[in-house]
Amino acid sequence: MTVLCGVPLALLGWGAMAWDEIGEAKPVDCADAMEFARGSLPAGVQGPVCRAAYWQDTQVTVEFRMERAGYEPWLDAVYPTRKPALTCDHGLAACSEVSFDETLFVDVGVAYEYGDTILVRLKAFDL
Repeated sequence: MTVLCGVPLALLGWGAMAWDEIGEAKPVDCADAMEFARGSLPAGVQGPVCRAAYWQDTQVTVEFRMERAGYEPWLDAVYPTRKPALTCDHGLAACSEVSFDETLFVDVGVAYEYGDTILVRLKAFDL
């Protein structure tokens, strides 16, 4: 009798835990994250952190530091069809957005730091 009740309860508990983690961002390889975003990391990138969340759609976030002088050339090479975004997330000074066939969207923002370093935040998501 215990087995008959215990197995369904265990499956119910496992299902609830698995459902709770759906869509939660987890670390991913930055090369894979940038491939999803149809781009590549710039040369000399410092400390990239990449995460992805999957459920009904995919959302990838990439954050890294780089030299300020290389930002615009990198952005021009990777996303030449980008447009200025109407708004930026808190803490970002300049933002751009690009759409690939209205199925993949990429937002790129930059925060200027002291000296010649900038913080770049990229978010890519599909529908």
